[in-house]
Order: sequence, then structure tokens, then C-alpha cells
Amino acid sequence: MTTLFISDLHLSADRPDITDCFLTFMKEDTKGIDALYVLGDLFEMWIGDDDDSPFHQQIKTAFRQLTDSGIPCYFIHGNRDFLVGKRFSDETGVQLLPEHTVIDLYGKPTLILHGDTLCTLDEAYQRYRKKVHNRFIQWLFFRLPLAWRQNIGEKLRSNSGMANQAKREDVMDVTPDEVVKIMAQFGVRAMIHGHTHRPAIHNLSVENQPAVRTVLGDWYDHGSVLVCNPDGNQLETRNFAESYRT
Repeated sequence: MTTLFISDLHLSADRPDITDCFLTFMKEDTKGIDALYVLGDLFEMWIGDDDDSPFHQQIKTAFRQLTDSGIPCYFIHGNRDFLVGKRFSDETGVQLLPEHTVIDLYGKPTLILHGDTLCTLDEAYQRYRKKVHNRFIQWLFFRLPLAWRQNIGEKLRSNSGMANQAKREDVMDVTPDEVVKIMAQFGVRAMIHGHTHRPAIHNLSVENQPAVRTVLGDWYDHGSVLVCNPDGNQLETRNFAESYRT
């Protein structure tokens, strides 16, 4: 009885070390698990389900093999791959979830999300997020040629990197009051998210009751996995090597 959570892999053809670690994880770690949850930023950039590059096909095949084996896989959009859509779901068997979803994690109601909506102090990003999630803007974007969309995506990614370098650390982290507010809104005392790249398990109080917020790690220097079972949750790492277990 094990459920796995991952996020912020930022997979791209430019980082074969991350891809190799992910593919090994999909073959070895997912055997016999109850479910796999991917909480956003699986890809460094996703400009549409019609991008059928060999790299994307390789990732889709890994998910298809998992779901064909009878293991359910769930996906919540991140800020890098919010355009993942129905075609991707159909081709992989991965089920797309709303950006805020409450699951029953071995008897404990748990709110799962990517985490970018919790960073309310980053007002510039929240304005950008509102624009790119506009349905009409997305409709226009999808009608551009694939090559145009790739160029736009690369430019946005570059601009994002430069903008983040100028931001304070606290601005790019979650707002504690927002965490408490959202957990109270959904009536939960457990939350799992990614986005901030700061893996940790935080104890807090929500409506005078003990609560836990678990932050997933990124996959830039090593793989990061949250392993959950009825006895508890544990953050683990996976090395970028053939024998990658720690």
C-alpha cells in the first residue's frame, strides 16, 4: 500500500540525466503501487498536445505503460505545463485533475495542488498567470503554428528566469496566511504541493488544529519523491545514475 507524488521534473530534451532518472523511476518505483500523482511542471515547457516530438513520445509511452498495467496516474497542471490537455490524457491514460483537489490518502483528507496559487506575494506572476489561463488567449495561442508557439514559449521561459533572479526569496515562496486560508476553505489538515523547489514537511495550525504541509522537491540535481503509506509520509531522493537509489 504505497502512493507516490512527484513534481517539478521540468523534463526537456536538453536534460537527458533527468529523463533517464524519471524513466528508471517509472519502471522500478511504480511496481505494485496504489497510484502516482504528478503535481505539475512535469515538463520544462508544454506548448500544446500536438507537439509530437520523439522526446514527448518517449515520456507518453512511459505513462501509457504504467496505466496499461492497471496503476492509476493523476496529473495537476503546473505553471510550465498548464496547456497539457485531453489529447495527452487520452494518449497516456493519465487523468487530469482540477488545480485544487482533495483526495483520501489512507484515511486522511489531503489537498493536493501545484502550489503557485499559494505564492500571493508574487503579484507580477499572479497577473501573468491570470492572463495565460484566460480561455480566449489560449484559444488564440493554439491557432498559431507549432514553430511560433515554440518560439513564444522559449521567450516566456527566458523572461521568467530573468525575472525570478530579481525577486526576493520570500516573494517566491508560499504565503503562510494563504496556506492556512486554503486548507480551512477545503476543510483539510494535510496539504501536498510543489512549485517552490523547497522540499520539507511543515507543521502548522489550521483553525486551532494541528496540520501538515508537505512540499515536494524539484529534479534539477536529483530525483525527488514523496512516498506515502498508511504508516506515514517520507520525502526521498533518486540519484542521476544507473543505480540511482539512495
